[in-house]
Amino acid sequence: MASSDKPEIVERGQKKDDKEEGEGGFIDKVKDFIHDIGEKIEETIGFGKPTADISGIHIPKFNLEQADIVVDVLIKNPNPVPIPLIDINYLIESDGRKLVSGLIPDSGTIHARGEETIKIPVSLIFDDIKSTYSEIQPGSIIPYKIKVDLIVDVPVFGRITIPLEKTGEIPIPYKPDIDVEKINFDRFSFEETVAILHLKLENKNEFDLGLNSLDYEVWLGDQSIGGAELAKSTKIDKNAISYLELPVTFRPKDLGSALWDMIRGKGTGYSMKGHIDVDTPFGAMKLPISKEGGTTRLKKNKEDGGGGDDDDEEED
Repeated sequence: MASSDKPEIVERGQKKDDKEEGEGGFIDKVKDFIHDIGEKIEETIGFGKPTADISGIHIPKFNLEQADIVVDVLIKNPNPVPIPLIDINYLIESDGRKLVSGLIPDSGTIHARGEETIKIPVSLIFDDIKSTYSEIQPGSIIPYKIKVDLIVDVPVFGRITIPLEKTGEIPIPYKPDIDVEKINFDRFSFEETVAILHLKLENKNEFDLGLNSLDYEVWLGDQSIGGAELAKSTKIDKNAISYLELPVTFRPKDLGSALWDMIRGKGTGYSMKGHIDVDTPFGAMKLPISKEGGTTRLKKNKEDGGGGDDDDEEED
């Protein structure tokens, strides 16, 4: 082979390398161009990840049986298109103990460039909590942590999870104890008698009770002697006792044998039932009060020559 063939081979090789180089550069340039266009579109349109926060916790219903809790979650969507809220997972725990959990599917849509407040309703059943965790005592206040996972589907980013947490305290309420310490008779006649019930209320909760009103009915034996509603504002401190005076008017001649048992000093059984409306640090409550099985007997006062006081004795 002539020596003049060698440069021709090298020259062809150089042309092949140049071609490959040119093809590679063109593909890279196309990729970069498409990427730049995507970034420009994203910047122009403004796609971004949504944000969320637990904006509030409310307790609309609170009694001895349960607490209904509503968790407000504020979600902001910066995108120019609506985004679906696929699922909401929630968990309420106390010191690592699960109190309640659940899943809310297909929870709606967040408007484009808007914000929505999603309300998550949760019920805590106190009997379930006390039966599951014996160390949680009635009247106590326990810490809680609410965990919420929001699962949304966002263009460009795909499906993402937004975790949220908030802590607080909630009580396990205890029914107040009630007792009638004594009964004073302001005026006594067979046609109409006015008596004052000296009532003792014991608050066994770890939180104060603000008493707003009280309704009650009193029985002597199996005969109702009447009742009333009392509007009275007073504070019953936590783990403390408060005293109330409740008026009651009745007709002794309608009481039958119960009255004669009292007059003879034999004593008769009494009972009392009602409700108290109270404010607590966690919301308003209507609590039942009851006392059954006590006995009472009438003592004559000094003006009647009985040598005693004007109090009616009460025995358990």
